[in-house]
Amino acid sequence: MKLENKRVFVFGTGISGISAAKLLHNIASEIIVYDGNDKLDIEEIKAKLPEDFKGRILLKDVPEGLIDSIDLLVVSPGVPTDLDLVNQFRQKQIPIWGEIELAYYFSKGKIVGITGTNGKTTTTTLVGEIMKTYYESVFVVGNIGVPYTENVLQTTEDSITVAEMSSFQLETIDTFKPNVSAILNITPDHLNRHHTMENYIAAKKNITLNQDSSDVCVLNYEDETLRKIGSELKTNVFYFSSLHNLEQGIYLEEDNIIYNDGNKKTLVCNIHELNIFGRHSYENVMAAVACGISLSVPMDKIKEAITKFVAVEHRIEFVTTKHGVKYYNDSKGTNPDASMKAIESMQTPTLLIAGGYDKGSEYDEWLETFGDKIRYLVLLGQTRDKIAETARRHGYENIIMTESLKEAVQVCAEKANQGDSVLLSPACASWGMFKNYEERGHLFKEYVKNLL
Repeated sequence: MKLENKRVFVFGTGISGISAAKLLHNIASEIIVYDGNDKLDIEEIKAKLPEDFKGRILLKDVPEGLIDSIDLLVVSPGVPTDLDLVNQFRQKQIPIWGEIELAYYFSKGKIVGITGTNGKTTTTTLVGEIMKTYYESVFVVGNIGVPYTENVLQTTEDSITVAEMSSFQLETIDTFKPNVSAILNITPDHLNRHHTMENYIAAKKNITLNQDSSDVCVLNYEDETLRKIGSELKTNVFYFSSLHNLEQGIYLEEDNIIYNDGNKKTLVCNIHELNIFGRHSYENVMAAVACGISLSVPMDKIKEAITKFVAVEHRIEFVTTKHGVKYYNDSKGTNPDASMKAIESMQTPTLLIAGGYDKGSEYDEWLETFGDKIRYLVLLGQTRDKIAETARRHGYENIIMTESLKEAVQVCAEKANQGDSVLLSPACASWGMFKNYEERGHLFKEYVKNLL
């Protein structure tokens, strides 16, 4: 589809929707920016758009007959694709694009697309750092916080775009085709949005939808679902493994990360040269190295990037030590599997702060990782009763209910012994109590630093 002189309906006025409207501003003949929340301020939305923006801004109600005149619907990632309004466009066979598909229309150069339930942000950031050691023009975009549409017009034929992609974004691709894709892992998440695990897996697999034999897909060999997907793909599959020595791929052998190209083995690095720890972190590193190898970055440049890299903010981030107690911010642990990885990384008795918005997750497997490590489970948010009930069912009774994150931090400070750790790893989304996981993490760090 050519976008020139088309009428485009942009659904959503968050960072993604506004960025999409800006990108379309000088191309489409008319843009309608819409949000279902009628409590928003139209003037505030207008202030985020170009001064000469001539499109319309609508809240809540869509005039009768308007949909018939629209050529393209662009939906923000936060907009469920099964909403009644979206279905009205679908019934009229109007194309539905998300941010990724819209940006791809304009994108130049090579693309690395990274998805997975956990580890996306760390791996995307690390791939970006690897690419910057060798390529001059590198853009790190997507679910990481910078809309793909925001920087896409700056890309050239020599650019490398590294994009973190959520399942929400991957629901709405059509022609998007990365040169290198990576699926890090798949465990239950966002089932309140996708409804079934099959739908969630299908959304993740979409990252490979248009890839062919000229492209590469990086997959986690330890994930049974991904091994099955790998056997079905038309593209070149590049496996990484933390538990098996691979005849071809990249793997962890004792304390060494090894690359086997099928003919010879190359030592990438020793894990003690890294500034991040835990098996999940080594998997992220291996996935990033695979992406670098796939785009011809020399191994010495790859090693330079991975050994300089430090943990991203909000992911098992060391905050400070107070009175002999270490505090860690894992606010990005927004589902049980991510939180399990943080718990497994703790080397000392730990007080765990958890709970938040209910995405439909179950917590049995999460509880099973506690062992003797978790001294207290400090709960807050919408899910606290559900988690407490699950914990008691597993025989865990050291539970403290709190009303706020500030109270949870204070309780942990009072209960912790010298040598303990306090870990914020909610296993739940932040919505309802916070704008996002970043705000939750920043507040945690603030409350910790203000402890007497």
